[in-house]
Amino acid sequence: MARRRGVLWIAVVAMLGGCGTAGSGTSRDDLDQLRQLARDALARYDKAVLDAGQKDFVPVGDLTGQLGNWESTNENGKLALLYGRVLAAAALPTAPRSTGEVVWENGASQAIPLLSAGETLKQLTAGGRDCPECVPLEVTGARLTTTRIQTTRGPATAPAWEYTLKGTAVRLTRVPVPPSSAVKVTPLSWDLGNEPGGVSIESATMHGGQLTANFVGSPHPGSQPCGADYSAEAVESANAVAVIVIAHPHAGDEICTAVGALRTATVDLAQPLGTRAVLEARQGLPVPLKTTG
Repeated sequence: MARRRGVLWIAVVAMLGGCGTAGSGTSRDDLDQLRQLARDALARYDKAVLDAGQKDFVPVGDLTGQLGNWESTNENGKLALLYGRVLAAAALPTAPRSTGEVVWENGASQAIPLLSAGETLKQLTAGGRDCPECVPLEVTGARLTTTRIQTTRGPATAPAWEYTLKGTAVRLTRVPVPPSSAVKVTPLSWDLGNEPGGVSIESATMHGGQLTANFVGSPHPGSQPCGADYSAEAVESANAVAVIVIAHPHAGDEICTAVGALRTATVDLAQPLGTRAVLEARQGLPVPLKTTG
């Protein structure tokens, strides 16, 4: 599913019961299953926080960034990076100090340990896959800088190593999060055709005491054919909030196209969100958060 923001997206909407056939929305059985998934997700996240010994700095998404675009003559670069085929072709610097600072938009800050450029590069390439046709990207140097990153507490500026590469103007960045302090959440996986019901949220916005979940749903309201309205509920723990989205479709026997659009649903929390993460309930992964007001 594309993660572009804007107008209509082509997407298989979770409320659809099949290709072109509108489903009956979120059934009681689906809702019970989603609530259990949410409770299980919170338990896994709580354990991940306990193992990491911290919950304040939890990046959302890839810690590796790219500055610039691959040249038209460089067909190898994108593929080599995708498969983690990156190696140091020169000695890389150590960290100039023991800690760096993460700063959020609201002025809050958090000190994090800094890794050397070499150790951070090992993280960048960890989990790399075989790619016989890839020519490894050669790192020729590195400097410590900062980068913008999404976290469970909103956008932040974090320390990052910036790597120069042989034969290209593209540079790579990587936030040096020590493995021992990383909150590692393993998502659930399902057999194709055996996925739970419900809708996975993509991000969240906090305004006052209300949490708004953003997700892909029907482009039309429930008052229109093939449309749907949505509500949400939250399952909470000390470290996170898992959001369940409930679909209320126009009807359950309509033939509809699988077209999706950005939709929202708002839920009141029992306690202020604070530094807790927001999770999508179906797999239990944290999502980006924006705070307004």
